Amino acid sequence: MSSMLANRPIVISGPSGTGKSTLLKKLFAEYPENFGFSVSNTTRQPRAGEVNGKDYHFVAVDDFKKLIEEKAFIEWAQFSGNYYGTTIKAVEDVAKAGKTCILDIDMQGVKSVKQTNLNARFLFLAPPSVETLRKRLEGRGTETQESVEKRIAAATAEIEYSKTGAHDQIIVNDDLDKAYTELKQFIFEK
Repeated sequence: MSSMLANRPIVISGPSGTGKSTLLKKLFAEYPENFGFSVSNTTRQPRAGEVNGKDYHFVAVDDFKKLIEEKAFIEWAQFSGNYYGTTIKAVEDVAKAGKTCILDIDMQGVKSVKQTNLNARFLFLAPPSVETLRKRLEGRGTETQESVEKRIAAATAEIEYSKTGAHDQIIVNDDLDKAYTELKQFIFEK
Protein backbone atom coordinates (compact mmCIF):
# COMPACT_ATOMS: atom_id res chain seq x y z
CA MET A 1 0.00 0.00 0.00
CA SER A 2 2.80 2.48 0.80
CA SER A 3 3.91 2.47 -2.85
CA MET A 4 0.54 4.04 -3.69
CA LEU A 5 1.09 6.83 -1.23
CA ALA A 6 3.48 9.19 -2.99
CA ASN A 7 3.03 11.74 -0.21
CA ARG A 8 3.57 10.26 3.23
CA PRO A 9 0.45 10.56 5.38
CA ILE A 10 0.75 12.87 8.35
CA VAL A 11 -0.72 11.77 11.65
CA ILE A 12 -1.66 14.59 14.01
CA SER A 13 -2.62 13.61 17.51
CA GLY A 14 -3.14 15.38 20.78
CA PRO A 15 -5.77 15.76 23.44
CA SER A 16 -9.22 17.16 22.70
CA GLY A 17 -9.06 20.93 23.16
CA THR A 18 -5.44 21.47 22.03
CA GLY A 19 -6.49 23.25 18.85
CA LYS A 20 -6.04 20.49 16.26
CA SER A 21 -9.25 21.40 14.41
CA THR A 22 -8.44 25.12 14.43
CA LEU A 23 -4.93 24.57 13.07
CA LEU A 24 -6.09 22.09 10.44
CA LYS A 25 -8.84 24.47 9.26
CA LYS A 26 -6.16 27.18 8.78
CA LEU A 27 -3.94 24.73 6.88
CA PHE A 28 -6.73 23.54 4.58
CA ALA A 29 -7.83 27.13 3.93
CA GLU A 30 -4.30 28.21 2.99
CA TYR A 31 -3.47 25.09 0.95
CA PRO A 32 -6.80 23.71 -0.32
CA GLU A 33 -5.21 21.66 -3.12
CA ASN A 34 -2.38 20.05 -1.12
CA PHE A 35 -4.11 18.12 1.61
CA GLY A 36 -6.99 15.82 2.20
CA PHE A 37 -8.53 14.64 5.38
CA SER A 38 -9.20 10.98 5.83
CA VAL A 39 -12.84 11.06 6.82
CA SER A 40 -13.31 8.89 9.91
CA ASN A 41 -16.28 6.68 10.64
CA THR A 42 -18.17 7.15 13.90
CA THR A 43 -21.26 5.78 15.59
CA ARG A 44 -21.96 9.02 17.48
CA GLN A 45 -24.73 11.36 16.43
CA PRO A 46 -23.75 14.35 14.27
CA ARG A 47 -23.24 17.65 16.10
CA ALA A 48 -24.88 20.81 14.78
CA GLY A 49 -23.38 21.74 11.42
CA GLU A 50 -21.56 18.45 10.83
CA VAL A 51 -22.01 16.90 7.40
CA ASN A 52 -22.06 13.15 6.72
CA GLY A 53 -19.17 12.21 4.42
CA LYS A 54 -17.33 15.47 5.12
CA ASP A 55 -16.88 15.69 8.89
CA TYR A 56 -17.43 11.98 9.52
CA HIS A 57 -19.09 8.97 7.97
CA PHE A 58 -21.90 8.52 10.51
CA VAL A 59 -22.69 4.80 10.70
CA ALA A 60 -24.75 2.42 12.82
CA VAL A 61 -22.95 0.34 15.47
CA ASP A 62 -23.68 -2.91 13.58
CA ASP A 63 -22.16 -1.49 10.38
CA PHE A 64 -19.09 -0.34 12.29
CA LYS A 65 -18.64 -3.78 13.88
CA LYS A 66 -18.91 -5.38 10.43
CA LEU A 67 -16.06 -3.16 9.19
CA ILE A 68 -13.99 -4.23 12.22
CA GLU A 69 -14.58 -7.90 11.31
CA GLU A 70 -13.57 -7.17 7.71
CA LYS A 71 -10.33 -5.57 8.99
CA ALA A 72 -11.22 -2.42 7.05
CA PHE A 73 -9.78 -0.05 9.68
CA ILE A 74 -6.25 1.23 10.05
CA GLU A 75 -7.27 2.13 13.56
CA TRP A 76 -10.44 2.27 15.58
CA ALA A 77 -11.32 2.96 19.18
CA GLN A 78 -14.28 3.24 21.48
CA PHE A 79 -14.49 6.53 23.37
CA SER A 80 -17.29 7.93 25.53
CA GLY A 81 -19.57 5.09 24.44
CA ASN A 82 -19.09 5.65 20.68
CA TYR A 83 -16.87 4.02 18.08
CA TYR A 84 -14.44 6.01 15.92
CA GLY A 85 -12.19 4.68 13.19
CA THR A 86 -10.16 5.40 10.08
CA THR A 87 -10.50 3.02 7.16
CA ILE A 88 -7.66 2.07 4.84
CA LYS A 89 -9.95 3.19 2.00
CA ALA A 90 -10.28 6.70 3.49
CA VAL A 91 -6.49 7.19 3.36
CA GLU A 92 -6.19 5.63 -0.11
CA ASP A 93 -8.97 7.91 -1.43
CA VAL A 94 -6.95 11.00 -0.45
CA ALA A 95 -3.77 9.61 -2.02
CA LYS A 96 -5.64 8.75 -5.22
CA ALA A 97 -6.71 12.40 -5.41
CA GLY A 98 -3.00 13.35 -5.40
CA LYS A 99 -3.06 14.94 -1.97
CA THR A 100 -1.19 14.36 1.29
CA CYS A 101 -3.50 12.64 3.74
CA ILE A 102 -3.82 14.14 7.19
CA LEU A 103 -5.06 11.85 9.95
CA ASP A 104 -6.36 13.38 13.18
CA ILE A 105 -6.34 10.42 15.58
CA ASP A 106 -5.81 9.55 19.22
CA MET A 107 -3.01 7.73 21.02
CA GLN A 108 -4.40 4.25 20.27
CA GLY A 109 -4.69 5.25 16.64
CA VAL A 110 -1.04 6.36 16.57
CA LYS A 111 -0.02 2.97 17.95
CA SER A 112 -2.12 1.22 15.30
CA VAL A 113 -0.82 3.32 12.39
CA LYS A 114 2.75 2.57 13.52
CA GLN A 115 1.96 -1.11 12.84
CA THR A 116 0.86 -0.48 9.22
CA ASN A 117 2.99 0.05 6.13
CA LEU A 118 1.62 3.58 5.61
CA ASN A 119 5.06 5.09 6.40
CA ALA A 120 3.37 8.02 8.14
CA ARG A 121 4.96 10.97 9.91
CA PHE A 122 3.76 11.71 13.46
CA LEU A 123 3.08 15.08 15.09
CA PHE A 124 1.80 15.60 18.63
CA LEU A 125 -0.04 18.81 19.51
CA ALA A 126 0.26 19.47 23.23
CA PRO A 127 -1.55 21.96 25.45
CA PRO A 128 0.56 24.43 27.44
CA SER A 129 -0.68 22.61 30.57
CA VAL A 130 -3.45 20.28 31.68
CA GLU A 131 -5.03 23.19 33.56
CA THR A 132 -5.16 25.30 30.37
CA LEU A 133 -6.70 22.33 28.58
CA ARG A 134 -9.37 21.99 31.28
CA LYS A 135 -10.28 25.69 30.88
CA ARG A 136 -10.51 25.31 27.09
CA LEU A 137 -12.77 22.25 27.36
CA GLU A 138 -15.01 23.87 29.95
CA GLY A 139 -15.09 27.07 27.86
CA ARG A 140 -16.59 25.19 24.90
CA GLY A 141 -19.85 24.83 26.78
CA THR A 142 -20.54 21.57 24.91
CA GLU A 143 -19.04 19.16 27.43
CA THR A 144 -20.58 17.77 30.61
CA GLN A 145 -18.37 17.78 33.71
CA GLU A 146 -18.09 13.99 33.39
CA SER A 147 -17.01 14.36 29.74
CA VAL A 148 -14.40 16.98 30.71
CA GLU A 149 -12.99 14.63 33.38
CA LYS A 150 -12.79 11.75 30.88
CA ARG A 151 -11.06 13.97 28.35
CA ILE A 152 -8.60 15.26 30.97
CA ALA A 153 -7.75 11.66 31.99
CA ALA A 154 -7.24 10.72 28.32
CA ALA A 155 -5.18 13.89 27.78
CA THR A 156 -2.88 13.05 30.67
CA ALA A 157 -2.25 9.58 29.21
CA GLU A 158 -1.61 11.03 25.74
CA ILE A 159 0.83 13.63 27.09
CA GLU A 160 2.74 10.86 28.90
CA TYR A 161 2.80 8.78 25.70
CA SER A 162 4.14 11.76 23.73
CA LYS A 163 7.19 11.72 26.02
CA THR A 164 8.17 8.22 24.80
CA GLY A 165 9.52 9.40 21.45
CA ALA A 166 6.57 7.99 19.50
CA HIS A 167 6.17 11.21 17.48
CA ASP A 168 8.55 12.90 15.05
CA GLN A 169 7.76 16.27 16.62
CA ILE A 170 5.82 17.82 19.50
CA ILE A 171 4.30 21.29 19.17
CA VAL A 172 2.99 23.08 22.26
CA ASN A 173 0.00 25.19 21.28
CA ASP A 174 0.42 28.13 23.63
CA ASP A 175 0.20 30.65 20.77
CA LEU A 176 -1.90 29.84 17.71
CA ASP A 177 0.23 31.69 15.14
CA LYS A 178 3.46 30.18 16.48
CA ALA A 179 1.92 26.70 16.55
CA TYR A 180 0.66 27.15 12.98
CA THR A 181 4.11 28.21 11.74
CA GLU A 182 5.65 25.15 13.44
CA LEU A 183 2.93 22.91 11.97
CA LYS A 184 3.69 24.16 8.43
CA GLN A 185 7.44 23.70 8.96
CA PHE A 186 6.86 20.09 10.02
CA ILE A 187 4.48 19.32 7.16
CA PHE A 188 6.56 20.83 4.37
CA GLU A 189 9.89 19.34 5.44
CA LYS A 190 9.87 16.15 3.38
